[in-house]
Amino acid sequence: MSILAKWVRRVATFVVLDIVAIGMGMGVPIFAILLGFPVGWFLPAVLAVHPPYTASDLRSLLRAALLTSAITLALCAVLWLPTLALLFDPSDRIAEFGMPLILFEPLPSFIGWLVLMVLVSPVLQALATLCGSFVRLALAPRSSESQAAA
Repeated sequence: MSILAKWVRRVATFVVLDIVAIGMGMGVPIFAILLGFPVGWFLPAVLAVHPPYTASDLRSLLRAALLTSAITLALCAVLWLPTLALLFDPSDRIAEFGMPLILFEPLPSFIGWLVLMVLVSPVLQALATLCGSFVRLALAPRSSESQAAA
């Protein structure tokens, strides 16, 4: 199997898992954020990152975390941005939308909810992915070369 086919299969698997995670949260990507940690845990093995770690190794982990975040951003945008039409609805149905009144008024709470779902959640997922990666790197046994240098 070619390298490109492996990567396409891995990304497609992540997309399916991300869709399931967002669906389990009924549109709220809390499980997608939590999915970031195990994905990050397995990224060093998938990307073949071994000690001693170089800047290019860490950049590849960052790129992979940003890719997972971009996929979640796209899925959340497809899911939540059509509700922006409620902002231009003359009947005040925003209060009946069902989101929590996090800012105590319907309109600011609705806007804040959309920002939280579409922008903040993918950033949190990227941070969880990086955290999982760096925890694994921190717990990995050091190679004999790096132990001799220390």
